[in-house]
Amino acid sequence: MTTATPLGDTVTTFISLNMTTRGEDFLYKSSGAIVAAIVVVVIIIFTVVLILLKMYNRKMRMRRELEPKGPKPAAPSAPGPNNNSGQHPATVTFSPVDIHVETR
Repeated sequence: MTTATPLGDTVTTFISLNMTTRGEDFLYKSSGAIVAAIVVVVIIIFTVVLILLKMYNRKMRMRRELEPKGPKPAAPSAPGPNNNSGQHPATVTFSPVDIHVETR
C-alpha cells in the first residue's frame, strides 16, 4: 500500500528551493560587477581629491609668489645660548702627543 502525498507541499518546496538557488546564483554572478563598481568609485574619488589638492597647491604657490617680499635682514641673529655673533668661531686644534712604543 502506498500513501498518496499531497503534491502541493512538494511543489511549493521545490519552487522555494529553486528561487533561493536563483537568488544566490544571481548574487554570485553579480558580485564581480559590484566589486568592479566599488573599485571604479574609489578610483574616481581618489582622482577628484588629487585634482583638488593640485589646484589648492597651485593657488597657494601663486599667492606666495605674488605677495610682496620684505627686505631680508643682513645677518639673522638667533637668540639663545648658541648665539656666536660678535665672538670668534670656536676652532679645534689637534696637537700630536708623544707616543711611546715599548720595545722588547
